[in-house]
Amino acid sequence: MTVPMNVLVFASQKGGSGKTTLSGHIAVQAERAGAGPVALIDTDPQGSLAKWWNVRDANAPAFMQCTFSNLLHDIERARSEGFRLVVIDTPPAVTRAIAEVVSLSDLVVLPTRPSPHDLRAVGATVDIVESRGKPMVFVVNAATPRARITGEAAVALSQHGTVAPVTLYNRTDYAASMIDGRTVMEVSPNGRSAQEVVALWEYLSVRLDRITEEKLNPDPATGPAAVPRMNALGRPALAFGRRLTA
Repeated sequence: MTVPMNVLVFASQKGGSGKTTLSGHIAVQAERAGAGPVALIDTDPQGSLAKWWNVRDANAPAFMQCTFSNLLHDIERARSEGFRLVVIDTPPAVTRAIAEVVSLSDLVVLPTRPSPHDLRAVGATVDIVESRGKPMVFVVNAATPRARITGEAAVALSQHGTVAPVTLYNRTDYAASMIDGRTVMEVSPNGRSAQEVVALWEYLSVRLDRITEEKLNPDPATGPAAVPRMNALGRPALAFGRRLTA
């Protein structure tokens, strides 16, 4: 039986939440962990993810050029080409187009910085995800070590959905690694940042495996498999075109 393909969407109304950095890092780690082939899609008009991939030496993950109007077709093309995971980066705005991307997802990741502005802004994105009936997970991103607000943010987010049991901290190596098309796992595989990305992918992989199981063995009587929420501590209670032009 063919293994179903999953679509992982990174979405947030707030600019600077780290969607692009996380999209690239998770796609690379998925490949490194044997969950590929993986395809990337950049729906942000700024094209930051596309620019990162364009200077990347490695061909994996693959990159798909597409538009909102052809997104469903391109996702189906990825499925027919044998891709197992599509990772989509979205623009920092709540629009009808973003809602359409979410409607095509299997799991939506909402990166959120632990700040009052980011926490206030997350509601609009949550509304879109919930209106489409899609599972979602918050990721506390760019946190300051030992800062009280980091724990407070996790508590606040947990009132609205599942919070990933992995916090990503604010380190310059995330941005520095993206300059030449790499990731922290490729620049410093034993560093703390790389360990965070590996742990986050392991968690997301479990979530996606459950979704895959539901696709292979649907149970209309029970619906989607239940996923335990996280407590305040974050614990459970290659064929898509050439290099792009600048």
